[in-house]
Amino acid sequence: MTNTIRIENESRRHFLQGAAGLTLAVYLPQAHSAAAGTGAAAFEPNAFVRIGSDNTVTVICKHLEMGQGTYTGLATILAEELDAAWPQVRVEAAPADAKRYNNLLFGPMQGTGGSTAMANSWEQLRKAGASARAMLVAAAAQQWKVPAAEIKVSDGLVTHAPSRRQASFGRLAAAAAGQAVPADVTLKDPKDFKLIGKRAPRKDSADKVNGKARFTQDVHLPGMLTAVVAHAPRFGAKVKSFDASKARAVAGVVDVVQIPTGVAVLARDTWSAKKGRDALQVEWDESGAFKLGSEQILARYRELAKSPGAVARKEGDPEAAFAAPARTLRAAYDFPYLAHAAMEPMNCVVRLNKDGCEVWNGEQMHTLDQMNVATLFGLKPEQVQLHMLYAGGSFGRRASSASDYVLEAAHIVKAHGGKAPVKLVWLREDDMRAGYYRPAFHHTLEAALDAQGRVTGWRHRLVGQSILGGTAFGAMMKDGIDPVSVEGASSLPYAIPNLLVDLHTPQDIGVPVLWWRSVGSTHTAFSTETFVDELAQAAGQDPVAFRLSLLGKHPRHAAVLKLAADKAGWGTPLPPAAPGERRGRGVAVHESFRSYIAQVAEVTVKADGSLKVDRIVCAVDCGVAINPDIVRAQAEGSVGFGLSAVLHGAITLKDGAVEQSNFHDYAPIRINEMPRVEVHIVASAEPPTGMGEPAVPPVAPAVVNAVAAATGKRLRSLPIRTEDLRA
Repeated sequence: MTNTIRIENESRRHFLQGAAGLTLAVYLPQAHSAAAGTGAAAFEPNAFVRIGSDNTVTVICKHLEMGQGTYTGLATILAEELDAAWPQVRVEAAPADAKRYNNLLFGPMQGTGGSTAMANSWEQLRKAGASARAMLVAAAAQQWKVPAAEIKVSDGLVTHAPSRRQASFGRLAAAAAGQAVPADVTLKDPKDFKLIGKRAPRKDSADKVNGKARFTQDVHLPGMLTAVVAHAPRFGAKVKSFDASKARAVAGVVDVVQIPTGVAVLARDTWSAKKGRDALQVEWDESGAFKLGSEQILARYRELAKSPGAVARKEGDPEAAFAAPARTLRAAYDFPYLAHAAMEPMNCVVRLNKDGCEVWNGEQMHTLDQMNVATLFGLKPEQVQLHMLYAGGSFGRRASSASDYVLEAAHIVKAHGGKAPVKLVWLREDDMRAGYYRPAFHHTLEAALDAQGRVTGWRHRLVGQSILGGTAFGAMMKDGIDPVSVEGASSLPYAIPNLLVDLHTPQDIGVPVLWWRSVGSTHTAFSTETFVDELAQAAGQDPVAFRLSLLGKHPRHAAVLKLAADKAGWGTPLPPAAPGERRGRGVAVHESFRSYIAQVAEVTVKADGSLKVDRIVCAVDCGVAINPDIVRAQAEGSVGFGLSAVLHGAITLKDGAVEQSNFHDYAPIRINEMPRVEVHIVASAEPPTGMGEPAVPPVAPAVVNAVAAATGKRLRSLPIRTEDLRA
């Protein structure tokens, strides 16, 4: 989800109906010369690039940069075909405009998620860069009166060797703006790539180091107020009454207003708003509030799992396979709610003006946010101007189809009468207790084995809340199945002749849920890959060899599995453990967002049950690795993110209220818990796929399989508890 909308193939086709015309809407009606910020002419051949007379190449990025390297990757694609010099390339955030900047994998909608940025922009930006290059060449050929075929472009210079002429992009910008946009362009042969596949410095790093990078917290508008909201302690509760007298008495507090999600305190700074909220007295109407605790929810899920659900995938005759197997294995798994816990909690700035509305935000769902804000204020969508800033992480949280925190900021502005721009600030406790969560899930799996240990039947039942149901993405559901609930389970790659995957989606659980980095695969990879490990043990086979025997029709799964095993030294002894310690090695392989990842984990378990993950070897097949350094960084970050959930992560409810509040009781892993991570990238000519999320799912099963190898104990719930591993 690094961020995080998963669109299955069938659902994607349904979602894209009527959107085919947008796929080719790369170019503006014509190239033109526009005034740049300095007043100099700029060459804008299409919606994605602007070349200034000062020789700067500005790539317009339609996707949010939230730490995953999007700005660098997108700029690399375009600059490669343009033959720009990397130092001359700049990046600028695109405005909200789905006609020009729609996500080609989402349909007629602009947004970032589902690890789609590189995949949906690959051909689009290559053509945009190649078109601009062709127009620069045409301008030079016209000026120099030489054949265009004799002109070469390299590192930002246009040259004609026979006449020894050369010109920078900037010198040709005005002339190129008068050229016709080519109807078709020839793209480079990959063997000629100079930027793609190579390490290039990130375009956002310098500004993030020197403080120039602009996040929402950096926005300061004249007369702006800061708002902090008192949210209900339980989901579904509403304001019954409130007394704001003490809050208004706090120095710096300007106003207190009721909004649909609670009571907002507006002040001249965040601290005053927070103090005002602390002094606020609110009586809540909890007649419609959700009041179950975590154990009660899971108990209900376990009961539902006793009966068949809606069928997500069925092959062969599973019932017959389980009629008289030589052996049957069964396992049940529990997964808690998880918070996104991005470094930058939710925030947003909204300002009304005579022409409409402006929004500043780490913007992830442009079209939905634009439409929802417009509806609230009675405006046309184009009257809502979105300023996409950097985001300090998201992991899916900023991709809310309900535009929750953006609308909350807009409601505050409206309740205040539009008299001042408002910066909404969620404190960490708000983010932890009043946000959205990865759904809790319960899985049951059973496998039928024949006398030779071969898997003849597989049944997988899942119980958990739907993320898509009742949202703007509900059209992706089919026959009652939320595809993001079962992804990784319904797409199981192993050759099992009789297979059934079904799903229960309870409708009466009032906990808000949302995609969380790698979405359904966060739980399906764990249950399937740990269960497959048990099957290998039952069959008396090596876990890697057992998997490979079932992956004959999935060569990319098999290739990353072999690579990870080889680089990890699979089959060789681990270094000897210290007295009282146990060591083990485990493996997992999983595909998500069309990328293939295998990981081998090495762990040490002490007698007191404490666990240390020593090493993770990760093999990656994400098609063309646009920037291998960023691919490695995303894999390394994904390991840390995934391990946080493995070792610590759990949002628990008591009587409907979230018990966690900050990083002291919802802890990410600390640096001393981070293992050594080795990343190996498969060389590929396939189109690039996502890397923001796919390295998260295999972490948990690889670690737990390593724990089983070390201790003989099979863990079936997360996070791992020390008491489960004591000798």
